Amino acid sequence: MDLTSKQRSQLRGLANGIDTIVHIGKDGIGDNLTRQANDALEARELIKCKVLENCELSSREAAEALARATRSEVVQVIGTKFVLYRPTHNKEKKDRIILVSDKKKR
Repeated sequence: MDLTSKQRSQLRGLANGIDTIVHIGKDGIGDNLTRQANDALEARELIKCKVLENCELSSREAAEALARATRSEVVQVIGTKFVLYRPTHNKEKKDRIILVSDKKKR
């Protein structure tokens, strides 16, 4: 699933209002952190993560590694924070994030 620039823009806007819920520290990305991120993505679809100073990974490296581990997409990386998105199939239709269509009208 590749996100278009319009979809990324939409998700960045939605991510402005959410709190950071996943913190990556000196232990890096392990099984527990991956499980926590998976649970959060399933519940919320869009999560914000932070890489702490004592982590050996850069923000970009951590974002890409966690995205691979959780089968999600990196929406944005700024400073020590990054945003991940993965659509869920368990939520009610009204509670899901509906991405904009990037198709041009003719």
